[in-house]
Amino acid sequence: MPTLKKSRLFGAARSQVFILSCFVALMWATECVNFFLGGRLNQFGILPREVIGLRGIVFAPFLHADFAHLIANTIPFICLGWVVLLRGTNNFFTVTLIVMLIGGLGTWLISSAGTVHIGASGVVFGYLGFLMSRGYFERSLVSIVLSIVVGFFYGGYLWGVLPGRMGISWQGHLFGFMGGVLAARYVARKTRQGAR
Repeated sequence: MPTLKKSRLFGAARSQVFILSCFVALMWATECVNFFLGGRLNQFGILPREVIGLRGIVFAPFLHADFAHLIANTIPFICLGWVVLLRGTNNFFTVTLIVMLIGGLGTWLISSAGTVHIGASGVVFGYLGFLMSRGYFERSLVSIVLSIVVGFFYGGYLWGVLPGRMGISWQGHLFGFMGGVLAARYVARKTRQGAR
């Protein structure tokens, strides 16, 4: 029996590493191609209030201004993404989809015309919103402690949802975070319904 449990844990961990690796590899491969194309792929980012700019909801998280931008997003993406993955792969994909959709649509709606929004930071803020609000919606000791721990280590990121430096998409951060909160509410409700 312990061997079976250990085998399941190993299988889950391997699956989590594989999923995160695929996301990160896609980001890095995209940036390598973008670098050699002189940044021409950035046109596939979110272009506010332009119909064609809606495609950026899917593509923007994989596009970055340069390698420094990509590195800055890769580390928190892996750390927070892995914690989200501990809930299970289905929940991870659900959270990611909700965050990309709400974060992308919000950015598309309220950002200044003529700007382009790219980067995985909206997704990172979405994971942060999910993890910090999960304790409130689930009301379990484990989720509350996890929310407090994540808030302690990453709470400083919350300043990023406010207008600040030029060239930083605070709109993506804000709506990504909001998407994470809504995802936490949705996942908690779905979990409660499944337990009945």
